[in-house]
Amino acid sequence: MTEENTLNIVTWDIHETHPELVEPMRAELAKVVDPEIGMNVIQLGLIRQVSIEDDKTKIYMILTTPFCPYAPALIEATKNAAQRAIEQPALIEMGMEPWDFSMMEDPSALDWGMYS
Repeated sequence: MTEENTLNIVTWDIHETHPELVEPMRAELAKVVDPEIGMNVIQLGLIRQVSIEDDKTKIYMILTTPFCPYAPALIEATKNAAQRAIEQPALIEMGMEPWDFSMMEDPSALDWGMYS
């Protein structure tokens, strides 16, 4: 089994509709790091959906906690990264479902020493 097969990679709508945009989008979004945790939004599994509708990128994301002090900065950085990735306007929709470790792209990253 390859490492990619062990990862929990979220499949977005653009995997089907615009597969050529998946890697540029992932690459740009991976630059958005949660400053408190030190991992990017892709690694954490915060980007739950990416779609393109009416020449606008729509991103559905969640936060690790509803009281995240960095929420405004993370949301703005995510929007800017999406716009850079495919050079069109982006809209962020925030989900309210709770985040948990199983949403992380690489569950082995749980061995941070932060949690037991």
